[in-house]
Amino acid sequence: MPGPARTAKWPASVWILMLGTFAVRAAGFTYPFLPYRLSELGFGTATVGRLLAIFGVGWLTGSLLVGWCADRLGRRTTLVTSMFAGAATLPMLARAHTFEAIAVTAFLAGAVYDASRPVFTAAIADTFADDGDRASVNAWRHFAVNVGAATAGTAGGLLAGPLGITALIWINAAVCALFGVLACGVLPSDRPATESRSVPARYYRAALTDARLWLLLAASLAALTCVACLFSTLPMLMTSKGLSAADYGLTQTANAVTVLVLSPLLNRRLAALASRSAPMTGTLALSSVLLGASMGAAGLASTTWQYSLAAALAVPGEILAFVAAGDILNRISPPHARGLYAGAWGTTLAGAIILAPSLAAWSLSLGGTAAAAAATLAVGALGALLCWPLARSTNGLQAEAPIPNGVSTL
Repeated sequence: MPGPARTAKWPASVWILMLGTFAVRAAGFTYPFLPYRLSELGFGTATVGRLLAIFGVGWLTGSLLVGWCADRLGRRTTLVTSMFAGAATLPMLARAHTFEAIAVTAFLAGAVYDASRPVFTAAIADTFADDGDRASVNAWRHFAVNVGAATAGTAGGLLAGPLGITALIWINAAVCALFGVLACGVLPSDRPATESRSVPARYYRAALTDARLWLLLAASLAALTCVACLFSTLPMLMTSKGLSAADYGLTQTANAVTVLVLSPLLNRRLAALASRSAPMTGTLALSSVLLGASMGAAGLASTTWQYSLAAALAVPGEILAFVAAGDILNRISPPHARGLYAGAWGTTLAGAIILAPSLAAWSLSLGGTAAAAAATLAVGALGALLCWPLARSTNGLQAEAPIPNGVSTL
């Protein structure tokens, strides 16, 4: 895990983003417990899968929009606006009962659910010059996200019974509002438009033809589809076996404990790898294989402890995937379009949120849990294969220099 020498160099803005990211993830009950809420309302497996996919479409749309806004409007303005939007939207989802109402509110909630990610990603690239420092902060950021998500699963599993899932969604909204208030009061004001923000159009056009970006998106989509199984496919599989939300919470506890154990062992090593001249494409390929195998094994599970083991085995692949993808993204992102590139990469997680439940619903209806296991394993293998042309296209590529401190947009 990154040592004191690294964390001592973090400015206050990075600490606020780190703590806020953890908080909204620790209270991020909406997505992982939405399948149980929909089941309570009487929706079947196929309908639940479609509604989760709609949530993911919103996530994808929001990632691109937030990334664009982070470049054009500034990091703080974008973050504060999106957090307040989440605080207003999530309660509407909690109160919705019909398919149409849930579909609309799920899309809107998805659009702001992961809004802090592209803002934070761009801020890391803005702030740190050294690739190892960037990877170190990215590793800590993933640590915060991962432990926060696992905390949400554990706490949600304990609170779902006495409070109800609707109350959990309201808590999620309240924490979004708190993060928005904190960001508004503590983060530095966005600077007026400068040349760095007056000429982004050419970078946006270049992104559409950047083969390195498209290869990274494709490889990341495959790997992260396996990650998304933790929060979409896994509860669907457990529901099909008659297991409860509390049982699902135990799998997230296993995931969190494994994160706490493995992060100190992996993060420092990953920071050292990122300091090398070669992008971490091989690490990304390995992560995809590990994720496909671990979450594929979940398709063969039938008891809570077996699902918990699968969730724990996914952790090494998760850590490797997010840090490796962040390293590659830093190397290919133009300084004035970091928000856009971060938002574009964020669409891979959103796309995974769409694909994972859809793939689970399709494979379960086609061949049961064995088919779900085979499909997940195949997706992981595809992600590893896509890393080969990605490695060729990024070989010898150095990360872009950071925006000078006087031009920082955070």
